[in-house]
Amino acid sequence: MTERSEPALESLLGRTSPVIKLGLALAWLVGLAATPAIWPPLVLTVVAVLAGTALGGLTPGQLGRAIGPLLVAAVSLGLTNLVFSASNTDPVATQVARLGPLRITSEAATAAAALTARVLAIVTVGGVFAQTTDPTRLVDSLVAQLRVSPRFAYGALAAYQAVPRLGDDLVTLRQARRVRGLGGGWHPRLLVGLLVRAIRHADQLAIAMDARAFGLPGRTSYRPVAWHVRDLVIGVGGVAVLVLALALG
Repeated sequence: MTERSEPALESLLGRTSPVIKLGLALAWLVGLAATPAIWPPLVLTVVAVLAGTALGGLTPGQLGRAIGPLLVAAVSLGLTNLVFSASNTDPVATQVARLGPLRITSEAATAAAALTARVLAIVTVGGVFAQTTDPTRLVDSLVAQLRVSPRFAYGALAAYQAVPRLGDDLVTLRQARRVRGLGGGWHPRLLVGLLVRAIRHADQLAIAMDARAFGLPGRTSYRPVAWHVRDLVIGVGGVAVLVLALALG
């Protein structure tokens, strides 16, 4: 699970409604998919980085650690498309470089750069959203502001939080096998043990949600989520940035 710093969660962007941030992130992704130009994703990337550092309380190091591996993947994807583009074998295309039998054309370079920029924008926007949004607050916002079913929303949150728990269960099971003299290495029976543990966790969660009247009318919330003027400002500003970026393309 992603570690989130307290300053990021208490920043202006961190206190903004997760529904607004999620809607903006999805709108930006749709906008990126609708344009093949290189400038819109570059603009959105720069704005996302500035928003994360200036409004989200993130340091460049925190943001770099969060999206660093995905940045490498974005560059690798761009290089792959540059080398293996069909434009490189087109005799009509304009050649810009040649390395032995490998021919690089301007059309391939332009397409690869645009693809890399779009993936870079997606990675940056997703990283800023993840680092400034608490999962529990996101689910509270979905239930309170979008009227999502509490059983579905909190069940999905529990499933998300169960991933590291399965890792702890695996360590426990391997230690138990080692104590019994069966060895602490990998064994197919560990999968059966993990399945049993997952079923038990799910059963305990279902009982706990029923005991707390999840999904029933009239239930109050321990963490109420309300709309704020900053949500409107961030929402309008995000849409304006998207329109401006698409206009540049």
